[in-house]
Amino acid sequence: MDEKKSKVLIIGATGNLGYHLAQFSLKFSHPTFVLVRDSAPNDPGSLEDEKSLVGAVKQVEVVICSIPSKHVLEQMVLVRVIKEAGCIKRFIPSEFGADPDRIQISDMDYNFYLRKAEIRRLVEAEGIPYTYICCNFFTSYLLPSLVQPGLKTPPRDKIRVFGDGNVKAVFVKEQDVAAFTICSVDDPRTLNKVLYLRPPGNVYSMNELVEIWESKIGKKLEKIYVPEDELLMKIKETPYPDNMQMIFIYSAFVKGDHTYFDIDSHSGAEGTQLYPNVKYATISEFLETLL
Repeated sequence: MDEKKSKVLIIGATGNLGYHLAQFSLKFSHPTFVLVRDSAPNDPGSLEDEKSLVGAVKQVEVVICSIPSKHVLEQMVLVRVIKEAGCIKRFIPSEFGADPDRIQISDMDYNFYLRKAEIRRLVEAEGIPYTYICCNFFTSYLLPSLVQPGLKTPPRDKIRVFGDGNVKAVFVKEQDVAAFTICSVDDPRTLNKVLYLRPPGNVYSMNELVEIWESKIGKKLEKIYVPEDELLMKIKETPYPDNMQMIFIYSAFVKGDHTYFDIDSHSGAEGTQLYPNVKYATISEFLETLL
């Protein structure tokens, strides 16, 4: 007999990831609630109306927040509400990227990761049970152009390769991120830990990505290597926020922020190892859809 499934509240369910979180929560038989703001249908999730927040949080045991990165500090109100409600067994804050405590670009990312780290420290200080989801990149980000800023589709002749092209990054499809996230909500193995996603078939260097693409299109591409200092110069010359794509490329494919560290079993776990039955799309399968 399956243990009783926790009631789940999803904040930000109108976003792409939030939609999939709600779908999987229902599919995995969790009583599922979503909080949507009336006033702005285009803005996923509302954290401004504290009263409706309190009412929603009191009905559930798990809160998952998937609001956009630029709004992460608005979760401070939510953390306070969760603390006061006292009924939440697991909080999954809005992260869904690289690990903000492990990245090596904190002096150049316009506090993108610092804001996420700030929410972590607050959650921990309040003693709220948590799981942080570090899925690295979504396949919908950078991969449709084969990591070519400014392009919409993968190149068929020349390709820029950043750094030496040997540093590995990770891409996971949004709906797969959602599936792994929902698997973790009642799992004692992910309590107060980081759930990293490094699925086999989804961890590749730029040189390897080029190779996979070449084998699909049946021709070799001319590789133009962009050394680290050249990329840094380009980032400097490009105004914010237009330079963020290059900053994320620098983080993942030059500094290795997705993969440079081993996962410490005291503080983290890897999703495909915990949940081997979750079927996920590989990078090769994703690239197939771009042909």
